[in-house]
Amino acid sequence: MDYKNSEAPITTITYDRTKIEEPTHNIYESISIMAKRANQINEDLKKELIDKLEEFATHNDSLEEVFENKEQIEVSRFYEKLPKPTAIAVEEWLNGEIYYRNPDVTDSKK
Repeated sequence: MDYKNSEAPITTITYDRTKIEEPTHNIYESISIMAKRANQINEDLKKELIDKLEEFATHNDSLEEVFENKEQIEVSRFYEKLPKPTAIAVEEWLNGEIYYRNPDVTDSKK
């Protein structure tokens, strides 16, 4: 998924509790689902960032030589400016983009 085009807020905002708990009718279950999704997003972003930084890495055996690669700094700054994984997860939850299921609840249609 492309997190770079996310419309999630960068700053902290207050959400309506009823909108968050509406799909599950349980605020704790909703928060748990969003937390799991935020962990997934965080892992994806972390892997993507490490892969991009590895492209610019210069491997030296000497610990005294430290090179500041401008490309690495720019990539790092770009990822720092992205919305936090929790904000992206909340935005996806409110837009109905997260699939979830509870295996303990049986479907009445079956």
